[in-house]
Amino acid sequence: MNAPTGDIRVVALYKFTPIEDPAALQAELQSLCTQAGLHGTLLVAEEGLNGTVAGPSAGIQNLLDALQADGRFEGLSCKESWTDTPPFWRMKVRLKKEIVTMGVPGTDPARLNGTRVRGEEWNALLDDPEVVVIDTRNQYEVDVGSFPGAVSPNTQSFREFPAFADTQLDPRQHRKVAMFCTGGIRCEKSTHYLLSQGFAEVYHLDGGILQYLEDMQQKDNRWQGECFVFDGRVSVDKALQPGRHTQCHGCRHPLTPEERADPRFEEGICCPHCIDSLTAEKRARAAERHKQVLLAEARAEQHLGKSQS
Repeated sequence: MNAPTGDIRVVALYKFTPIEDPAALQAELQSLCTQAGLHGTLLVAEEGLNGTVAGPSAGIQNLLDALQADGRFEGLSCKESWTDTPPFWRMKVRLKKEIVTMGVPGTDPARLNGTRVRGEEWNALLDDPEVVVIDTRNQYEVDVGSFPGAVSPNTQSFREFPAFADTQLDPRQHRKVAMFCTGGIRCEKSTHYLLSQGFAEVYHLDGGILQYLEDMQQKDNRWQGECFVFDGRVSVDKALQPGRHTQCHGCRHPLTPEERADPRFEEGICCPHCIDSLTAEKRARAAERHKQVLLAEARAEQHLGKSQS
């Protein structure tokens, strides 16, 4: 396990569990998080809770204690890291139809999902030639890092995963399938979907990439590159420390230092990934937003247009 580095505690959490009154839970969590001095985003739906929050360690502990005292959140999945730089600037608790959107009615990971594996078991699956390893994340996340040999569905949204599975996977041909994502939540739904479509052996990385990076010794760590995260850090390295990526404020694609040095990159406006789709109207809006960000920084203020939350 990596030792804490930094003063700000960051926790990514989720739980699939029936929520009869999501609006009541939304109000309760908004009040609790605000009083605890936390920032980030939590999503509440009838199927459960998902999100990432950051703040003082005591405030994070208050939230976790409250959730763990609620029987609905027994077994809450929780990934922790530390940073010196605030990854969020606002606290939002949102009501959603799904806490991770796949768009397939009737999906119930609390009832059915794949076999969970960690550590050396996962490495064994990576080495098994009969196993198809699938990265269920979106392509911009895959571009930052992945496991060797993993298949990318080349999606821009998790909603596209069922179509990928329907056209590219066959339960008669792909008898063993292993999947992974950032923290495990997408695999809860993707493994449910494959099992419902007749796949026999379906595995997923328990706790996702973040848990794997926390668990594995350097010599056994198969991860290549960095891991994209949905907060102001943009990416973390194999030691779960903030990585070298930043993010284009035009299209939100993660950028390496080399891409930032590309002549097609313009701070706050566009990057090599989005310049070809940049209209004059979009450029004008982006330029005005960036101007306001710079003015706010000159006043030693945080402009919310710069926030990743």
